[in-house]
Amino acid sequence: MSAPHQASPASAKRKLPPGALKAYIASLTGTSLEYYDFAIYSVASALVFPKIFFPNDDEFVGLLLSFSTFAVGYLARPIGGIIFGRLGDRIGRKHVLVTTLLLIGVATVLIGLLPDYSVIGVAAPIILVLLRLAQGIGVGGEWGGAVLLSAEFGDAKKRGFWSSAAQIGPPAGNLMANGVLALLAVTLSNEAFLSWGWRVAFLASALLVVFGLLIRLKLEETPVFKAIQAHGEQPKAPIKEVFTKEPRALVAAALARVAPDVLYSLLTVFVAVYATRELGMTTSNVLGAILIGSAFQLLLIPVAGALTDRFNRRLVYGLAAIATAAFIPLFFLMIQGKSVAMLTVGIVIGLALHAFMYGPQAAYITEQFPARLRYAGSSLAYTLAGVIGGAIAPLVFTALYGASGNWYPIAVYLLVASVVTVVGLALGRDPDTEEEERLLQEARA
Repeated sequence: MSAPHQASPASAKRKLPPGALKAYIASLTGTSLEYYDFAIYSVASALVFPKIFFPNDDEFVGLLLSFSTFAVGYLARPIGGIIFGRLGDRIGRKHVLVTTLLLIGVATVLIGLLPDYSVIGVAAPIILVLLRLAQGIGVGGEWGGAVLLSAEFGDAKKRGFWSSAAQIGPPAGNLMANGVLALLAVTLSNEAFLSWGWRVAFLASALLVVFGLLIRLKLEETPVFKAIQAHGEQPKAPIKEVFTKEPRALVAAALARVAPDVLYSLLTVFVAVYATRELGMTTSNVLGAILIGSAFQLLLIPVAGALTDRFNRRLVYGLAAIATAAFIPLFFLMIQGKSVAMLTVGIVIGLALHAFMYGPQAAYITEQFPARLRYAGSSLAYTLAGVIGGAIAPLVFTALYGASGNWYPIAVYLLVASVVTVVGLALGRDPDTEEEERLLQEARA
């Protein structure tokens, strides 16, 4: 029994575990491409779809209808979490990740080809909702697998950093999406952008999906799943086991996601409406600010993940949630002067706070569950939290502002979301890498 103990220091000195870098890149690029698809829908739901898919004499009603289709994507995520979470723990991570990439990519391209209300009438918003549903199902199954891809190839003691690969995907995708939309908005007239310009961003997804597939098809299965498979430890009913054996872990992981989701929806969706309609800023002003904030997140997310490998993960996460509640009132005060510079600074700070929750989030969620239930548990927590967090947030923001005419209720909403996240962190557990190390050691022996 001495050999494994002698090998352990050597393992620790290795620069990278075998296959870790390739898995990190695959996780990052895959989620970047898929969240590009998801992000262009988010922006379009605020700026384009109310005018071409939900024409209404009441502009406020049209906006609510458009945000309802945005919410459908989140409401569909638990379906994807159940379907693909089960498959991920039963048959492995790789095949599931290829399927989710295809599902989101095809749905996004079809949205780009969809005739608007003036051409096919009520069929247009109905088909839009169905395609958004497909997007949501794909994203619901994507996240858990992408996180495990990098985490299970990486060092278990540095899970915060390795898991952050998938977390970089959303801001990277958001960066690409807003960059494309900002470029189109600047170079095209408003009429041309609403007529056909927005479709270019959706159709470009076809090229991105092909690139992502080439990367994922070359991947091997993760070492941890190989070890589980070799020992015949795959669960027969992973979804049932998560609900019956890991209810506290599920609740802790889900609640921890609420504040990051609500904050992200505020800064990347609602602010686009608030700044253009209430403050008189242009679409390119808002998209540019989000672009800069997303660029900072590309660096901050892995830094935040790595930081929580050195310090208590729940503490760092919780401090960021508390800071978020304190910052939102300041953010709205900053932008009342209608300064584009102050809007940009506010969004950069807000997305930085988001990064310090979102960076370690993947590690926190996955380490709540045993390895054999990790795909199903992580996917369920991630997607169920999305329903009470990001799904309804734009609708709640719009309704609160429409009813009150000011931002105070929105600040209270963020305060409540932050409290919910802190409760989730208090219910959770700190990392326990013994099982992970045993599985990885057996897989690499």
